[in-house]
Amino acid sequence: MTAGLAPVIAATTHWLTRAYPSDGGPAQAARVLAQARQAATVAAWLRYPTELDAGLLAMLGPGGSGGLDRVMRADEHEEPSAADRIWRGWVDEVVASWAACLLSDPRLAADAVAATADCEHAQVVDRDFGRLTAPDADDARAAALLRHPDLVAAVANMHRAHLIERLRLDPVEVG
Repeated sequence: MTAGLAPVIAATTHWLTRAYPSDGGPAQAARVLAQARQAATVAAWLRYPTELDAGLLAMLGPGGSGGLDRVMRADEHEEPSAADRIWRGWVDEVVASWAACLLSDPRLAADAVAATADCEHAQVVDRDFGRLTAPDADDARAAALLRHPDLVAAVANMHRAHLIERLRLDPVEVG
């Protein structure tokens, strides 16, 4: 993975797992983390498909979690700590939205994984996205909140139309 995408994928994954946590113990939390990471990786590869895109992202920064936090009303509770502000600054709103779409819609997940087959990042990193595209029963149970279309709708719908456009899908068919 390019150095430019690593902090965005990590921060966006962290945001997703905090917004939609597992209600189980450490094993379930690890399953949720793996699924969120795979979704954020595919979404980041779609959004920034070339090394140049990733380099520009690293230079300019993504934009942070502010819009996502407002949608989730996370900004109403308490002021984030200095450490939280740092990682939240690396969250990419579009990547998080697209990841939520992929996690809540198996067809979009399969189409997105297929679309990343020829991106530059796929040439240097293992492309095993099985937890995203074909979660087993334990994965599905662990990520019940993260994969529930109604619960992630507010985040997913923020940039869903752009994802459908990027995947060159018919918006009517996707629904």
